[in-house]
Amino acid sequence: MIPFDKRSGKIWYNNELVEWQDAKCHVISHGLHYASLVFEGERVYNGEIFKLEEHTDRLFYSAKRLDINIPYTKDEINEASKKIVAVQNIQNGYVRPFA
Repeated sequence: MIPFDKRSGKIWYNNELVEWQDAKCHVISHGLHYASLVFEGERVYNGEIFKLEEHTDRLFYSAKRLDINIPYTKDEINEASKKIVAVQNIQNGYVRPFA
């Protein structure tokens, strides 16, 4: 198994693709300390995200319920998820957007 800090590739972070090791979360992030975030676990089969729109709808619904602002549209989140699957050449795996 590869440790998370030793992986390579790209991550969509703050509206751009960055190298895995450059995607940093501040140590006093509210989401880290208080688990005040929402996320979705999206399954990828044969290079396609299963029920992408439904996952994104649920992400936005959950964020609204917790009064978390997502600074992107649903379409932007969907496109970012598709882009990362393509760039990383994920055929079977997971995508995990969070806010």
